Amino acid sequence: MLDGVKTIAVVGFSPKPERPSHGIARAMQLRGFRIIPVRPGINDGLGEKAYATLAELPASLHVDLVNVFRNGAEVMPVVDACIRLGVKKIWMQEGCINEEAAQKAHAAGMRVVMDRCIFRDYKKLGLDSLTPPTAPTAPTTVAPQT
Repeated sequence: MLDGVKTIAVVGFSPKPERPSHGIARAMQLRGFRIIPVRPGINDGLGEKAYATLAELPASLHVDLVNVFRNGAEVMPVVDACIRLGVKKIWMQEGCINEEAAQKAHAAGMRVVMDRCIFRDYKKLGLDSLTPPTAPTAPTTVAPQT
């Protein structure tokens, strides 16, 4: 899922360092990923311009993966925006569960991970040079890939 990913839009990014969305986004940024904060009411985050919604991302900004820190009930509009933007990967963080949205994303050709922590899986897969590699555990996908 993280293969080829360089730019991650973080929907639900928090400007507060103590919040998981901030800490995980920062950890991924420190490992070389470009993080684009998506949250209404902020102008920037982690040194990048922030956007209120995915729809506000400029066409020139290619997003490889959208990482969602939202309540599951709020995911469908995020999936719809991803489909419109042509984003091919969506990762819903732990506690973010919406089967209908995940099925819609998958039906649109997106790869989907739901209810898992992107940073924890990144480390678990041995991709973190600060963590010794462990036996890979593939993220759970919603439907079989064709």
